[in-house]
Amino acid sequence: MTYVGRFAPSPSGPLHAGSLVAALASWLDARAHGGRWLLRMEDVDTPRTVAGAADTIMAQLNALGLHWDGDVLWQSQRSAAYQSAFDTLAARGLIYGCGCTRREIADSALRGQTAPGADGERPYPGTCRHGLPPGRQARAWRLRVPDGIERFEDRWLGPQEQDVATAVGDFALRRADGLWAYQLAVVVDDAEQGVTDVVRGADLLSSTARQRVLGRLLGLPPLRYLHVPLILDTASGLKLSKQNGAAAIDTGTPMAALAALADAWRALGFGPIAAADRGDFLRTAAAQWAQRFPLAQSLA
Repeated sequence: MTYVGRFAPSPSGPLHAGSLVAALASWLDARAHGGRWLLRMEDVDTPRTVAGAADTIMAQLNALGLHWDGDVLWQSQRSAAYQSAFDTLAARGLIYGCGCTRREIADSALRGQTAPGADGERPYPGTCRHGLPPGRQARAWRLRVPDGIERFEDRWLGPQEQDVATAVGDFALRRADGLWAYQLAVVVDDAEQGVTDVVRGADLLSSTARQRVLGRLLGLPPLRYLHVPLILDTASGLKLSKQNGAAAIDTGTPMAALAALADAWRALGFGPIAAADRGDFLRTAAAQWAQRFPLAQSLA
């Protein structure tokens, strides 16, 4: 089976040290296994999209030598595909309207109706699962999550499992503001692009089980996953992110780009690489990556 990987940043700002770690790991995994590496701009959340950020990200990737294959896919142009998947699920009775507000869901948690998940996420208590309360209109549209434990093997973290119905509940596929939810968009887009392997930050590990459930309900093939460690801000201990004011990486010169790659490589737990330029560095890194992270044949 041909390997197809992808990097899918949100264009809400330039690449920083944390997002570069995910980009480098994804690129290396694809190149180490003779695969294709695709670029997708996850701009479905239009209020968070920053003008010019996508161009900046692409320029940074090119300066780093992390070149992608084929055309860039833009989620903002994919509404028809998301609607088609939504309609497929709706026709099977797997979607229902929900009139709950965020505050009401939070209040349910405070009253002890639901317990927080491992990452602090509050599961949806199922208030509207059997019909909207009197006088309510649908705000969001949720998936009826089937019972059962979802198990998968993470290539970095090992065996994983989650009872999605309990830990997450019926999650939204279309949000109250009318936008398509990330969970639906990413599953549909991975299938459209023929992705076989997802390499991304560990902050998205908790999304994996629900994405596998959703993909199976849509009749899509399973994927392999590898979640890399997060880079934390030394002062706050929080995940390094655009929302937390992470600085853009410097790719203004070849030496600065090489230094940024070396920092990301060390953050992934590897030793220093003596390299004269980016090409030499990336070739050596890909060879070392292939030895540490071989591919299992099964995608189940």
